[in-house]
Amino acid sequence: MNIFHRARTWMKTRQTAHELANLSNETLADIGLTRFDIDNVARGLRTR
Repeated sequence: MNIFHRARTWMKTRQTAHELANLSNETLADIGLTRFDIDNVARGLRTR
């Protein structure tokens, strides 16, 4: 895995986490998530 691929993956992960963090608790609950799930979802570690 080259440095550019790692950087791109990291940026996408951070963007996803940021966007999820900006959602309200109610919206997160509507999609079956809690604030504790955000990092794992952003990294692709949690699947439904």
